[in-house]
Amino acid sequence: MPLMFLLAGMSARYALEKRSYRQFVVERTERLLLPFLFGTLAFCPVLSYMGDKNNFNWQGSFFEHYKTFFTKLTDLTGFDGGFCIGQFWFLFFLFLISIAGVGLVKLSNLIFKNRHRKCSLPFPLLFFFLLPLPFLYDFLSVGGKSFAEYMYVFLIGFCILSEDAMIEKAAECRYVTLVIGVMAGIINCWMFIWSEKQFGIINIIAKAVCEWFMLLSLIGIGKKSLNFKGKISTYMSQRSFIFFSFHFIWIVLFQYWLKSLLGGNTLLMYLIPIVFAYLATFICTEIAIRFPALCFLLGTKPLCKVSN
Repeated sequence: MPLMFLLAGMSARYALEKRSYRQFVVERTERLLLPFLFGTLAFCPVLSYMGDKNNFNWQGSFFEHYKTFFTKLTDLTGFDGGFCIGQFWFLFFLFLISIAGVGLVKLSNLIFKNRHRKCSLPFPLLFFFLLPLPFLYDFLSVGGKSFAEYMYVFLIGFCILSEDAMIEKAAECRYVTLVIGVMAGIINCWMFIWSEKQFGIINIIAKAVCEWFMLLSLIGIGKKSLNFKGKISTYMSQRSFIFFSFHFIWIVLFQYWLKSLLGGNTLLMYLIPIVFAYLATFICTEIAIRFPALCFLLGTKPLCKVSN
């Protein structure tokens, strides 16, 4: 998820080169806030209903559960049958962070007159940008997702890693940062999952090192190896928002439908529902992309406009 917010910050910088701040806000409202509201109202009641039925033996109908969905406010996961926002938390966070982050940059430009200033930091100094991360994980955190962490990463993408020179340097050092990131990730997982001791702050520091160096590595790898356009990438980029909206609901439904058949086998309960869910998601995506009104609600362009 930090990578998604970093890329969002970079793309916001590029978007503002062609749009005014007002146009940017309007576009983000259509692309993020509207799909968040529609997805929460159209898809999340199903997730909440399944959670209540599976975990608390809800006996009423799906439509009767709508009242519970809108009146039971707990942890927003939906596992207890209460109100939830499912995977759409990402759209909501991204909307708030995009508007607030770009607003902060705009305010900074007005105060310090640095609108056209280019970033000229030596690349090794980027390593020190991981230092605030351990202090941000629990700050402004909702459901284990830190608004402060993602805002910080978004601003780094917007202000620093959107510069061509910095991206080139990340590409040159991609294997070094990859090795450091992977090693820190292994250490972090060992301390968090397999060790019988509590490492506290050391565990958090390992997580921050892993996160930051993997971000730098993946940006560099993306520059060198993923900077191309093909039929598959074009196809998926046109449908990514719709796919995102549908995928989770089908995963939950197929896991519920197949749980008795699969006998509680953890591996099979993961793999088989995923296969069926993704097939169903692709079918729904191909249907939805042909309806302009539905595409508008899901924050994407209909197939006819994409083709043009």
